[in-house]
Amino acid sequence: MKVLKDEKRINNLLEKGVDEIFPSKEELKKLLLTGKRLKVYQGFDPTGPSLHIGHAVAMRKLEDFRALGHEVIFLIGDFTAMIGDPSDKTAARKKLSKEEILENLKNYKKQASKIIDIDNEENPIKVLFNSQWLSKLTCEEIIELSSYFTVQQMIKRDMFQKRLEDKKPIYLNEFLYPLMQGYDSVSMEVDVEVCGHDQIFNALAGRHLSQELLKKNKFVLAGKMFTAEEGKKMGKTEGNMIELDAKPNDIFGKIMSFPDEKIVEGFELLTSKTLDEVENYEKLLKKPDTNPMDVKKELAFTITKELSSQQEAEKAKKYFEDVFQKKDLKTDLEEFKTQEGKINILTLLNQTNISQSKGEARRLIKQNAVSIDGGKIKDPDYMLKLEKSVVLRVGKKIIKITKE
Repeated sequence: MKVLKDEKRINNLLEKGVDEIFPSKEELKKLLLTGKRLKVYQGFDPTGPSLHIGHAVAMRKLEDFRALGHEVIFLIGDFTAMIGDPSDKTAARKKLSKEEILENLKNYKKQASKIIDIDNEENPIKVLFNSQWLSKLTCEEIIELSSYFTVQQMIKRDMFQKRLEDKKPIYLNEFLYPLMQGYDSVSMEVDVEVCGHDQIFNALAGRHLSQELLKKNKFVLAGKMFTAEEGKKMGKTEGNMIELDAKPNDIFGKIMSFPDEKIVEGFELLTSKTLDEVENYEKLLKKPDTNPMDVKKELAFTITKELSSQQEAEKAKKYFEDVFQKKDLKTDLEEFKTQEGKINILTLLNQTNISQSKGEARRLIKQNAVSIDGGKIKDPDYMLKLEKSVVLRVGKKIIKITKE
């Protein structure tokens, strides 16, 4: 496939949703404008059964590179998942068995296809597994690779510093993680690694090894992290993820629960809209006669459409408007009736069998998983006044609450 040198598309690739580029945006742009076909990759450790919308930020960059004609690799870290990535972790990850990892990754390609045109006829994506080379490294080779890094380099990571302060253990295998991810770049001889902001340390380890072992200037393009409420990144660990294969109604509803100040960020990071289009939404929101709810619905519709279809997005929008806005609860919903005119949210969660204990109910509230009529419940002492029917939502569970 011919490599395209469209400067506008290249600028969009290098600026939209991008946090940092190493060694610099200018150098990477200069290289892209030469028309040289680059080898680009991003790695995904199968630590859970679903890729989520937070992965979509950087995955859209893979699609941008692919559409420009570059060679793109979707790397599944089936070996590195067994080590456990310490990035942003205040404690060591739970070790996963090979069987758990194989179970987790079985739908990754199908899920990724919602963002990336993996089987494109002209320029398909390569799907590789890093166990192909990492499992074959000898002890002698690992020791040789480790000689390119110092303990000081590893220990300066902020999450390790935090563990030292808290007197929590740091395991030697966690030091090996960036080494192994770094070797992925060497083994595949890549020109560019795409990653999230939290993976910069590991990606730079690969840049360092590429310079040392291949005498190659590997670029690192780090995408911005989409943060949900209270600055928490969206992902498996935080319990706030939206799976790429979630049902359209759930995708639409969860997007609508975003705070208004996340609308522009959502268009930039979670959709295929161009920078010019994102800027137009930003200007629209600043107009005094604009209702942010309308723009947020457009965001939810766009994301739902891009992850499913136009038809499914239209159905999801109607469902949201009927259930959460018009309160037309003729929609087929599970119903819970109570004689109480006022009820504590913990009691309600237990009575509806959403939680089995008040401790579990408190945890759901702490995770921002509970909402009434679309509004998040943050206080476990919250008392619900039942003057009319309301919609209780906890994750994918939606219940109509009615006073008898």
